[in-house]
Amino acid sequence: MELYTIKQRWKLVLFIAAICIGFLSLFITNSLVDELSQEERKKIELWSEAIRQLSEISNFEDTLQNYSMVLQVIDNNTTVPVILTDENGKVIAFRNVKDSDIDTEAELQRTLNEMMASKEPIEVKLFDEVSHKLYYKDSTTLIRLNYYPYIQLSIIILFIGVSYYTFSQSRKSEQNRVWVGMAKETAHQLGTPTSSLLAWKEIMAGYNLPPEMIEEFSKDVSRLEKIVDRFSKIGAKPLLKPTNVIEVLDRTVQYLRNRTSKKIEFTKGYNEQSEIVAPINDTLFEWVVENIAKNAVDAIETSGTVTFAVTENSNSVYIDISDTGKGISRKHFKTIFQPGFTTKQRGWGLGLSLSKRIVESYHQGKIFVSHSEIDKGTTFRIQLRKA
Repeated sequence: MELYTIKQRWKLVLFIAAICIGFLSLFITNSLVDELSQEERKKIELWSEAIRQLSEISNFEDTLQNYSMVLQVIDNNTTVPVILTDENGKVIAFRNVKDSDIDTEAELQRTLNEMMASKEPIEVKLFDEVSHKLYYKDSTTLIRLNYYPYIQLSIIILFIGVSYYTFSQSRKSEQNRVWVGMAKETAHQLGTPTSSLLAWKEIMAGYNLPPEMIEEFSKDVSRLEKIVDRFSKIGAKPLLKPTNVIEVLDRTVQYLRNRTSKKIEFTKGYNEQSEIVAPINDTLFEWVVENIAKNAVDAIETSGTVTFAVTENSNSVYIDISDTGKGISRKHFKTIFQPGFTTKQRGWGLGLSLSKRIVESYHQGKIFVSHSEIDKGTTFRIQLRKA
């Protein structure tokens, strides 16, 4: 669990660092936008002053130089949309406003309302000190710059998401290769001694040994054969056959009961005589049940109960395996299925990960923690599609 926790922390640190970079960029860009917005207001104030001076010019010949300068100031505003209204609020002039925004009286009024809500107007006294108002809004460039940090932040988040997905897929592919390689090697290593034990069973039958001893030896050899068969199926698409889930589950429960401490009670919450058929590979399905049951026994630690229940509807079969153990924190409901995650001092943390692979990848089903309470117990649910 420690290794898994370290990896999760590093992911969190990298994610937080990326988000911090994004928000820092957002803060800096917003500061620049504020500065540019102030500069645009100064520009409009200068423009309004030029309009005022233009209205006061009566002799163009005597003030030709000033007149040219005023016109230059007015012409220099090519980006900021402005609307000039009279003392009654009627539009008398505008500049840098799109044609589509002034096609009709209603469109022009809508544009004016937007400017009224956007910026504080500038008062301009024209023609015998009559008060006019100059309304404006941010230029297209400033509006684009205003949206830029959000676009940038979205790109950063998208980049993080794509990178994480790519990394996860790459890691998952690598894990799959490790899974398959390890499983095949395990099957190969177990195959030879298992074959030898089969030969020894035949030899033992020639000696007058107690029948029950030979029977138990045969069971253990059969068990080894089943383990070899399980590992050999990893990496290859298993054959699914319509099978009575109750029968396979009952057989597995009986096997576990005979090999578990008497302090652990196994309870059957299903009718042994009933029949519920689903397309499964019984060898792999038994493995899933065993993995979950063994985790339940480990969670109980001393004495308690493990309950197996089966329900169904028209489409699915539900197998619930419950225990009265120490429970699982809600934040670990999903992470317990990750390879390497374990709360035990010994173990690789592969059992539940393997079970998830068998149920979801091979049987197109689902496996999840349906309920858990600390110090009260946990219920795992396996969902399979019906035949």
